[in-house]
Amino acid sequence: MSGQQAKQGEWLEEWSLFQDDERFLFEDWIKPATLADLRGKDVLERGCGGGQHSLFMAEVAKSITAVDLNTIEVARRRVAHRDNVAFIEADLATMDLGRQFDVVVCIGVIHHTDDPTATFHNLYRHCKPGGRLIIWTYSAEGNELVRFVVEPVRKLLLRKLSRKAVMAMSYAITAALYPIVYTLYRARPARALPYFEYFVNFRRPELRTQYAQRLRQA
Repeated sequence: MSGQQAKQGEWLEEWSLFQDDERFLFEDWIKPATLADLRGKDVLERGCGGGQHSLFMAEVAKSITAVDLNTIEVARRRVAHRDNVAFIEADLATMDLGRQFDVVVCIGVIHHTDDPTATFHNLYRHCKPGGRLIIWTYSAEGNELVRFVVEPVRKLLLRKLSRKAVMAMSYAITAALYPIVYTLYRARPARALPYFEYFVNFRRPELRTQYAQRLRQA
């Protein structure tokens, strides 16, 4: 198994500045499972971020054990009014809680770890036999724009910019997309355009959520 992953202060800074609390996105990411499937279950959430998904699941689950290496203090403050959520700071690839759970959930996290393979095996190890393992991650297929354009630019240029500059760029990109998404992508033949379904969802969250998502991609 991989060694201990180092903490990254950028995640704490991001979740301290922004929230991403769109329930419909979470419900889409866990399909074909639903929140109702978590009712009365002991759930392990791996990579809880700012705690927004913890809140959704805590409404129905018996208990939530939320794990993150970088953002526990932010998530704990956000979910302080829920008495069925416990937080643990740990590396997802190496942690051992000494127990298994009815449901293990990992949304948008595994591809950010140093060793996704080790992380996946550790997720599986914490799931009860016959339990449910729910994972959502970025895809390789159909994601060529991000893989071959956005990612190389980000690694080459954006990592060298200040946080203030990246935030300004994220806001500008989000604002520039709005006229296109609300005109061209709402026309009758729009379904034939690339990324049609993505931009349908783009119109649903509030502007602050869109801004936060562009910032994470940067």
